Amino acid sequence: MSTPSASPRAGAALPSLPSVYRSRASVELKEFFRQRESVVFTLMLPVLLLVVFGAVLNFDLGDGVSFTQYFMAGIIAAGILGASLQNMAIGIATERSDGTLKSLAGTPMPRSAFFVGKVVQVLAVTVAIIVVLLLVGVLFYDVDPPSGREWLTFAWVAALGAAACALLGIAVSSLAKNGRSASATVTPIALLLQFISGVFFQFSEIPTWMQTVAAFFPLKWMAQGLRSVFLPDALAASEPAGSWELGRVALVLAVWCVAGLALCVATFSWQERGAR
Repeated sequence: MSTPSASPRAGAALPSLPSVYRSRASVELKEFFRQRESVVFTLMLPVLLLVVFGAVLNFDLGDGVSFTQYFMAGIIAAGILGASLQNMAIGIATERSDGTLKSLAGTPMPRSAFFVGKVVQVLAVTVAIIVVLLLVGVLFYDVDPPSGREWLTFAWVAALGAAACALLGIAVSSLAKNGRSASATVTPIALLLQFISGVFFQFSEIPTWMQTVAAFFPLKWMAQGLRSVFLPDALAASEPAGSWELGRVALVLAVWCVAGLALCVATFSWQERGAR
């Protein structure tokens, strides 16, 4: 009489959703920080811009504020844009082109985990950029770090701005025909937004029609909100509305979060256009 074989053990319990999210976020962070060239470019380009513009445009704006101190808010906003919209759009377009997205879509992993991982990566890189820029600004350019309630303003402006730009980055990734053209498609968009949004120049000195165009996009409002943190209130008079308009900053960034999410849902694809 044959001995009955042991019955197979019941299937192991599936990992919880938070566990899957943590695992995917860990993968995204490891993949990003293993790409040394990308890490150096993302973290050091804003610092390089700060150093170059600080050396060339080192003049006083009044009330004891130098242009470099004014520029700090804009370059942090540009760094957040680069870490979120630019990196997200190029990275996703590349992964779509090389088949990574299609492969992930065929796994048991909840698709939401992919996006959670990307958002965690954006937030981590954003924090790293902010820390590096603040250290350089405080140590070499007499930038006063936020204090008291300014930290709260800094936090919500940066968080809302990063969220809005990350969602837009996911949507913009669909504009690239393939991974090879992603950088050429996305980088001009990011540069144009920086030039018209008061990153490299005083926003009040930009032509009025450019100010109007910039007001439709989140970067202008992110930079304006951050200026309220780094500059004395007396300089709020130089803004187009004569104030920091923090309520409107919050509203516009929140609207872009919703609009970005809608664009993601409408445009995102796990494989290249025309692929079967």
